[in-house]
Amino acid sequence: MDGSMWLPEFDHEFGETRKALERVPEDQFAWSPHEKSWSLHDLAAHLAEVPHWTAPTLETDTMDLDAEPYERVVPETKEAILAHFDAGVEQARAAIAQADGAKLGETWRMIHGGEVTIEMPKGAVLRSFILNHNVHHRAQLGVYLRLLGVPVPGHYGPTADDIEQAAEA
Repeated sequence: MDGSMWLPEFDHEFGETRKALERVPEDQFAWSPHEKSWSLHDLAAHLAEVPHWTAPTLETDTMDLDAEPYERVVPETKEAILAHFDAGVEQARAAIAQADGAKLGETWRMIHGGEVTIEMPKGAVLRSFILNHNVHHRAQLGVYLRLLGVPVPGHYGPTADDIEQAAEA
């Protein structure tokens, strides 16, 4: 399977993530549901960062966090978060489109603390570390939005907010 087979899923999942990010209320950036949870701002910024991992994953064989510590990009405004996200999606989509089956079958590793923490084919990394990671944090964002009283977008069908809105119309 080459990269073109991944694009419909990629486009759907990251398109849905953008819908959720668009609803983030900037005036609530500091809000967090729990002392151990990220703030709304940190969670939104993290979601904007995930697509940026795609091209390096496909273009390199190892991410050694000991040799090159990862530095998060944390845009300060909602507009900047969306712009960072969009740039990452564009770059990721291009990298996926160029990936052939051989590239997706190559092994990729992440090293942290002197240990290999991830080692799997690049296609599996794309599915787990990029796509599933995105969906996981998007679901967290949905809970944050619900708790803040912000209508949650339906990603795979209507939400309670959509149904309520339709009933009121």
